[in-house]
Amino acid sequence: MADGATIEDSQVRLPPRPRRPVWYRRQSFDLLVFALLGAGLVWIAVHGAQSMGYRWQWFRVQRYLWRIVDGEIIWGPLIQGLVVTLQISAIAMAIALALGLVVGLMRLSGGIMAGIVSTAYVEVVRNTPILVQMLIFYFIIAQILGINRFWSGVLCLALYQGAFASEIVRAGILSVRKGQWEAARSLGLGRLDTYRDVVLPQAVPLMLPPLAGVLVNLVKHSSIVSVIAIFDLTTQGRTIVSDTFLAFEIWLTVAALYLVVTLTLSGFVAWLERRVATG
Repeated sequence: MADGATIEDSQVRLPPRPRRPVWYRRQSFDLLVFALLGAGLVWIAVHGAQSMGYRWQWFRVQRYLWRIVDGEIIWGPLIQGLVVTLQISAIAMAIALALGLVVGLMRLSGGIMAGIVSTAYVEVVRNTPILVQMLIFYFIIAQILGINRFWSGVLCLALYQGAFASEIVRAGILSVRKGQWEAARSLGLGRLDTYRDVVLPQAVPLMLPPLAGVLVNLVKHSSIVSVIAIFDLTTQGRTIVSDTFLAFEIWLTVAALYLVVTLTLSGFVAWLERRVATG
């Protein structure tokens, strides 16, 4: 051993071995839990129907999804309602994200009026029920401004989810280290360039997981537009149940359609999160 060398210096330091995730954090465990919960819900539905003497008539459900007439597919009312739900959700998502970004920046701007207006908007929307907001918006605000039923539902949903999105944007921006702001100022970047080139690229990956929850909630909350007679998926389901009394079959089908949409959206956001994280 060379003079002055210690035992620690002579030892070869190997890189740490990657830790295997514990069993309850593995994806297979999540899939197992999801399968068990799904099986439990199916068992509850079947057992409850049997105890009530309910006769399942699943063969009648397909005609409300699609029919084939003379070789042409005719979409049923449930699919038509799903399309309306997707339209409302997509437009409201875009408006809510834009509104959340603007309001979040207003709360961070330091201006007195911007801070008062943005804080009042967030607190009022977050602390009142969305059903009450929908009724006030449609029967009062929309009537004054001449907004039709469809856009009343879209704008009310966007305003509601935009308040939650603004808090996520604000928290994501505040999570960027102070040194990044100082480095941007030392390079002579203006406020807009600092947000665009330095702050938002670091904050967006942190915002994506909670924003995914906001978007999923928006899809689920879109069913509230049924109270103002928009023929979305929930309204179509309610109409079919009142005509056919197929309560179990129709509402389970409606729930499955909502589940497909929300799971697809969650998967897309997870994929986008990985893409952003890897540059």
